[in-house]
Order: sequence, then structure tokens, then C-alpha cells
Amino acid sequence: MVFPWLVSLRITSRTALTRRLATATDRLRVPQTAIEKIVQKYAVGLQEGKVVKAGDYVMIRPEHVMTHDNTGPVISKFKSIGATRIKSPGQAVFTLDHDVQNKSSKNLAKYANIEAFARSHGVDFYPAGRGIGHQVLVEEGYAFPYTLTVASDSHSNMYGGVGCLGTPIVRTDAAAIWATGTTWWQVPRMVKVELRERLAPGVTGKDVIVALCGAFNNDEVLNAAIEFTGDGVAALPIDDRLTIANMTTEWGALAGLFPVDEALLQWYEAVLKKLELRTFSTDASIPPPPEHPRINRHRLDAVRAMSLSSDPGAEYSSHLALDLSTLVPHASGPNSVKISTPLPALEAKRIQIQKAYLVSCTNSRASDLAQAAAVVRGSHVAPGVEFYVAAASSAVQREAERAGDWEALVNAGARVLPAGCGPCIGLGTGLLEEGETGISATNRNYKGRMGHPAAQAYLASPAVVAASALKGYIASPDSLDTATLPPTGPPVFSIASPTASENAEVKAGANEPLLPSFPSTFRGPLLFAPQDNLNTDGIYPGKYTYQDDITLARQAEVVMENYDPGFAPLVSTLTTSPPAPTAGVKAGVVLVAGYNFGTGSSREQAATALKAAGVPLVLAGSFGDIFKRNAINNGLVCLEAPALVADLTRAYAKDGVRGAGGLQGQATVDAGLEVSVNMADGRVEVSGLEGGLRVYAVRPVGPSVQELWICGGLEGYILKSIQGTAA
Repeated sequence: MVFPWLVSLRITSRTALTRRLATATDRLRVPQTAIEKIVQKYAVGLQEGKVVKAGDYVMIRPEHVMTHDNTGPVISKFKSIGATRIKSPGQAVFTLDHDVQNKSSKNLAKYANIEAFARSHGVDFYPAGRGIGHQVLVEEGYAFPYTLTVASDSHSNMYGGVGCLGTPIVRTDAAAIWATGTTWWQVPRMVKVELRERLAPGVTGKDVIVALCGAFNNDEVLNAAIEFTGDGVAALPIDDRLTIANMTTEWGALAGLFPVDEALLQWYEAVLKKLELRTFSTDASIPPPPEHPRINRHRLDAVRAMSLSSDPGAEYSSHLALDLSTLVPHASGPNSVKISTPLPALEAKRIQIQKAYLVSCTNSRASDLAQAAAVVRGSHVAPGVEFYVAAASSAVQREAERAGDWEALVNAGARVLPAGCGPCIGLGTGLLEEGETGISATNRNYKGRMGHPAAQAYLASPAVVAASALKGYIASPDSLDTATLPPTGPPVFSIASPTASENAEVKAGANEPLLPSFPSTFRGPLLFAPQDNLNTDGIYPGKYTYQDDITLARQAEVVMENYDPGFAPLVSTLTTSPPAPTAGVKAGVVLVAGYNFGTGSSREQAATALKAAGVPLVLAGSFGDIFKRNAINNGLVCLEAPALVADLTRAYAKDGVRGAGGLQGQATVDAGLEVSVNMADGRVEVSGLEGGLRVYAVRPVGPSVQELWICGGLEGYILKSIQGTAA
């Protein structure tokens, strides 16, 4: 792989680097996972002696923040909150990669405006055609071992393939980081994924993640941070690790981290060797070129010396295991990553295809193109099949061209697209049309994502995609030696329940310091929505989403309309005569819901409408991550209370299960309960439940979320920070 160096990039201070790479273990008081240790390094404003653990809310100052085509809306948000300068220009990276085939004057003007903004603020900028942002961040060292880098894109999980903690943020967060250098993050629950043994020849990292998505398809890793471990990791090439980490997004996780081991360090040694040879001169008297600002000898040596790993006794919410030696090539679909099938079973069905895709940040690196080229060399794409190829970056394409792989693909009939996202996100040339079937090496095959909703999409490895393009149906490459494969069937996997000492459940009595002006207690009537997966359209109907002039008062009137038209009037009735103000108490209706509350789209109004209606606090079994981000960014507090949800379900849900309403079928249950939540120790008291007082424990929010609440949300926090800097 070639890693081009841009001379204009700023050189990182050696002193600052040494400080950032200082071991995080000095502050340890209790065992931490590797992910928790990385977050500890990048957390700011922690209380003295605070050890970061899963579930904590912290303010983070990430190493870098990447935005792509969505940089335009982030610029608008940045300006709308009164920001005029980027606090740390070296922290931001702009990469244009999504709509690169669009040559309309409108899109070109958008791209030009983003570039102009980057130049005026001194931000590193990569134009359309340079490559997909995630690949660029790995190539250029913005994603680097033991660092924390975020992006306004869901596939930032990919950075975990090189030992960098990568996680997605929303646009408001990106604007916050530009303006202040920081944003907030709740450390996810930790899941250990153990990869045992090693893959058979012809089985790839894509098969691993496709099999994992299919084998563990009941939200085992939803909103979790995954740490990959096991003796099988060492034999996985780095490109395979990047593929697996990339698709932990589709698996439902917020991060997927591989260890920094000798294989990774040797991979970086090879990268450094290429950088040393980036000169035409062989004259020893000529000084070597300056070192790359992020991928250089002293930085790599610092990583080697650091050796950050999880502690014995670190807590994980679950432990999943996969025996790689039992895995055969797999494909996912149609139209779901949760459907995973051994390739021989699909091949026997001779499923005809019309389109094949070797594109995206998942599987369009040089090694992927080489695998596909080995399959098609000397052959031609089947009649009636269109085979689209795009490199993950311009550097990847140059490497493939030098190796002869690009020529082999073109000679076989592949249709070349520019380095970018393209068909993977349903933009540009070659989308699936109604009734068509396609096979792709991308990461998502959701219905309608790559074209028409009435099309069918499968996912597989680059070699399988190439073989299918040649044969006209989903097929394995002729070079695959079935004699070296394990028996066809599901791979061997297991789920280990945590022991009491391993259990990462919230402990009762956990204390959080309270900031002045943050309520010590939230108190009010309890309403129960006995429903899991209550999505944002149920909370705030889509028909109101783009009414830009809608007021908060009107949002309050239509909140939960699609779920329960009677919800808003009920809340209004309960808040008509509020109790007399009490110092330190925030009064209002407390909504309790099931699991994955707020799943679905990213509309902010799902949060603002609840708050406007008089709901200052939502308790749930779990939350959709984007909803929770939007809620906290707008001053709506969210706490997980699974034990309370279980008791309310047993007492008030029809047949004791969520999904069919209350005992009388009502969508919202008002049983006359009162709830009080102590925000210092997480003590929850519910009066009237089954005729008495019930007590529960939740993890309270930390100072970072408290400060956002005091400021009225993230925008208010940013404005306060800007004003403080100006003063």
C-alpha cells in the first residue's frame, strides 16, 4: 500500500506526542479494558482519581475528527452557534468521498465551499478522488494505534483494525469539537469477542464478520464496544482486521478494537520503509526526506514501548467466541446482514445476479483488488452482468496498477468508478434496479440502500464477488480448494455469561459529584410505554420533521402521536398544576419505556419534543445511541433502568410482555405511580408500584452531561466555551 505524504501537513510536536502516549496505567485503581484505558487518556475534566469505566459519561478531546460531504452542514451548525474559529485546526480533517460522481454545478460549488473553509481555517483537506475518508485516515496516520479518533460517519469503527479507538459522532458533536476541541461520550458496555484457531485457506476477514453478524444476530453487541482477542487474531492480516472492524457497525457496535500486536507493528514497519523510499535520489549525500508528521519512527517506537492492554479482571458484559477453523466462506443476505449463509449452500441454488460490486471502505484495498484480479485474470465478466470496481483510495489504485491487478480487472470487463463511496450508499452509476440481484463486497445490504427497494443485495468477499461476476450467479472461485475447508455448515461459536466478578452491571450507591445548578433530584408522575424498539417516527412523526418553522409548543402537542395520540394530552394534564418549586428538584413527567428506545432516524425533534412536553427524564431498558446523543445534546436526561422496566412489565403490561400495550391494551400506562431519582447516587424510588415503595439503582450522569444540561444543551455549552475563551 502506498501512503502519499502531503508536505503541507503540520508536523506533530515530539513533546506533545510523548505526553499523549504516556501510559494510562499510572492512574489505575481498578482493572480496565484497553478501550477504557484509551478513553482515560483522552478524557478531560475528570475528577481527581477518577477511573474511566463502561457506562461513564466523559468529556473527550479526540486526536482527530473527520467529516466528509457532510462538512457543509457542520459548517452551518458551527456558524449558527456563533463560532468563528476552529480551536485546534490540526484536530479536524475534511475528506470528500460520498457523492464524488456528481459533477453538477450545485455539488461542485458545495465541494468548493468546503475546500475554501478548510484553507481559511488551516484544516487538512482531501479532495474528491483522493479516496474514502476512513481509508485516508488510516493511510495518513490520523487513525493510529492507542489513539481516539472520531468521525461524523458510522464506519469510523474501522480504525479499530489498526488499534485506534474509532467511534461515530453526530454533526453537532463535530461542530462542538471544531469550536471547543471537545465533546461528550458515554463509554459503551464492553464485549469481548474471542477469535480462536485460524482460518482455512480461501476464507477471509469478510467471511468472519459476515458469520459473526449472522451467528450473533440478537443484539448481543448492540451499542457495545468490542475488544477482539484470542489466538486467532495474530494470523489475521491487517486488511482483514480493518474489514472486520469496519462492519462491527452493521453488527450493532459503537467500536471494534483489535490489539496492537507484533503483526500490526510489522505492518507499520513496512509502511515506514515505503515512506523512506519516496525519493528519486539514490545519492547518499542527499539528506533523506522529512519524516511524515504522523507515521514516523519515533511515534511508532513510542507505541511499541507503550504496550497498552486490558487488565486481568477487567469487566465485560459478555464474552462471545468464534472458532475460525470451523468457518467456510459465507455470504449475507438478501437485504440483511443478520442472514448469513455458508457459500456452498447459496452456490447450489445458482442465484442469478445482474450486478457485482468491488467498492467501499470495507473491501477495496490493494489486497482485496489482488484477490479479485487473481480470480478474473484471463477471463471475462458473464453476459448480462455489470461488474463495478472502485479503489478505496487513489493510493490503493496506484498500487493495484503497479501490481497489474487493476489492468486484469479492466481487461475482464470491470467498469471503473472513482475512488469514493458511490454505489455503497446508493449514489452515482450502477445502482440496483427493480427486480435485480447484486452481490457486493461492501458493508450494508439493507433494502433499497444500493438502489431500488425491490432489488436484492448480498454481501461477500472480493474473491466471491469476482467469481460471481464471471459465472453470472453467486459462486465461489474455481481456485477454492474445498478439500482444505471444514465441513459446510454454521461455524462453532459460543456465548459465555459473565461471572459475578465479571458482571459490568451498575452497582448501587455509585456516586457522582453534582455541579451547582444541576438538580439533585428528578421527580414526578411515572408514565410507562410497554414497548421495545419504539422508534423516532413513533416519538416524532416524520411528516413534521422538515417543517422548519414548527415551534417547541407545537412539537409538544404532536409528541408520540404515531405511537399514542393520547400521550401528549395526558402529559399536558399531568403538568397543568405543577408542584411548588423545591430547591434542587426538577419536576416533570418521567417516561419509562422498554429497550432500544429511540431507534431509527437521527431527527433531533424526537428529543426536543419530549422535553418541550414536560418530560425532563426518560428511563428505559436501553436507548438507541443516536437518540441518546440527540437527547443529551438538547438537555434531555436518559438513564438505563432495566430492573424497573422488568417490574413495570410484569405488573402493567398485557400478558406480562412488552409489545401489546397495558393490561387494558393502552399504549401508555398511567398507574398513578410517582418516581424520584437521586442524581448523586442513582437511587430510584417508585411509590405505588404493587402497592408499596420499590427502590432501584441506576448509573447517574457525570459532570460532563450535567454541564450540558445546565447550559441548555451542547450548543449552549459551545457558546459558553467560546465566550469564556474570548474573555
